[in-house]
Amino acid sequence: MASPISAANAYASIARLTSNNPLGGGAAAAGGDSSTSFASVLKQAIGEVDHVGRNSDAQTRAVASGKANMVDVVTAVSETEVAIDAVVAVRDKIISAYEDIMKMPI
Repeated sequence: MASPISAANAYASIARLTSNNPLGGGAAAAGGDSSTSFASVLKQAIGEVDHVGRNSDAQTRAVASGKANMVDVVTAVSETEVAIDAVVAVRDKIISAYEDIMKMPI
């Protein structure tokens, strides 16, 4: 089961993406001059997924050498699974939006 902290981080990331624009994309997509763009938020989210995955790998190695608790490993793996599921969901939405745009008449 995922920890409440990983779920809160996932919700916070989604809130940042949709906070200023009802169509998503944040302030930069709405035409505002902001240092936050969709690309930077996406890059940060992928970096967080990478960090969570590396933490999971480190916990797995630590339990294999007898230096960690199995509960910590299960928690780390669950957090990684939640993070990857979130990335896959965002990817699916991006692909769906691209397909909808390509279907629009010119």
